[in-house]
Amino acid sequence: MSTPLRIGMIGLDTSHVVAFTKLLNDPKNEAHVPGGKVTVAFPGGSPDFDLSINRVEGFTKELRENWGVKIVDSPEAVASESDLILLESVDGRVHLDQFRKIVGAKKPVFIDKPLTNSVSEAREILRLTAEAGIAMTSCSSLRYCEELQKALAGGRESVTGIDVFGPMSEIVAMPGLWWYGIHSIEMMVAAMGVGCVEVRSFKNADVDLTTAVWKDGRGATFRGMRSGHGTFGATLHRKEGFTSINGNAGRPGYAGLLDMVMQNLPHGKSPIPADEMLEVVRIIEAANESRKTGGVVRL
Repeated sequence: MSTPLRIGMIGLDTSHVVAFTKLLNDPKNEAHVPGGKVTVAFPGGSPDFDLSINRVEGFTKELRENWGVKIVDSPEAVASESDLILLESVDGRVHLDQFRKIVGAKKPVFIDKPLTNSVSEAREILRLTAEAGIAMTSCSSLRYCEELQKALAGGRESVTGIDVFGPMSEIVAMPGLWWYGIHSIEMMVAAMGVGCVEVRSFKNADVDLTTAVWKDGRGATFRGMRSGHGTFGATLHRKEGFTSINGNAGRPGYAGLLDMVMQNLPHGKSPIPADEMLEVVRIIEAANESRKTGGVVRL
């Protein structure tokens, strides 16, 4: 596009807002993503969530002073002054409420992970999206890590399973897999697609172990680590062999994610089907339930 899109941000309580702004607004960045600039933002912040509210001031100051971003007082103001919206609030509990405030503007929207913190709220966001006729997508940047994208470039028809792993820190406001486990589950669904019918999880002080079974009998696993290395990765299994994937290698996943956003949302397209976005939420909700009961959860 000859004229850069005006990109608005909602929720300046995550390091993603600075990382994304650098990639979009700085042509000299080696991983620069062209097509738009962050021009307006609403700080937001959740008062009962320290890792949200305690970071708003610093990130707001950096966007305003270092990148010339206009700071406004509502999500609606962001929607009115932008062509594309990045809903970045780190607290998934507020996503539905914030989305309701902007969906009427009928601007394309990226919702950072998690889409929301419950299946019922995720369904409502998807319903509102369809009703408004807008392009919306939501995912973790790990879906777009370079080695996973290369491994899936030929399609996933012959994928028989995937074993994903990654760090697994937890916080009260975003319990269980919502905080860090979601990155690995995103990789799982990117490889397996929809159709999970059974989830079982176990946890102790050091590790989470989750198994997931698809309706066609294929299986996937998740190892969430609270000690040891902090690398995201996976072993992808196909009929003809396996591929090892380092989620931290190659071009930053943030850049791959923003490429996806800029190549699709402004043109009215979502690169991730609605049922696949919902699948991530369904698996996490089921895994969290299984962690509590110790039993199998059927979806």
